[in-house]
Amino acid sequence: MSDILFSLNLTADEYLPYYQGVVKNIQVISHDGRTLRFPANVLRPFVTHGGVQGTFVLEYDQYNKFKGIRRVK
Repeated sequence: MSDILFSLNLTADEYLPYYQGVVKNIQVISHDGRTLRFPANVLRPFVTHGGVQGTFVLEYDQYNKFKGIRRVK
């Protein structure tokens, strides 16, 4: 299994379309410069009244299939 480190700083208003399902995927640039695209709903456990902030690790398998996500900072 592999992982990628990235940071997010989305306000509640910015995350709302993702939360409502209007926008399905989030695209970010990882700390090492790779472009990531993943389902927005995997961030739901990390949503607060302020939105989604922090540094995260996205885990994936050898087939590049999503395995999990966790906040590290």
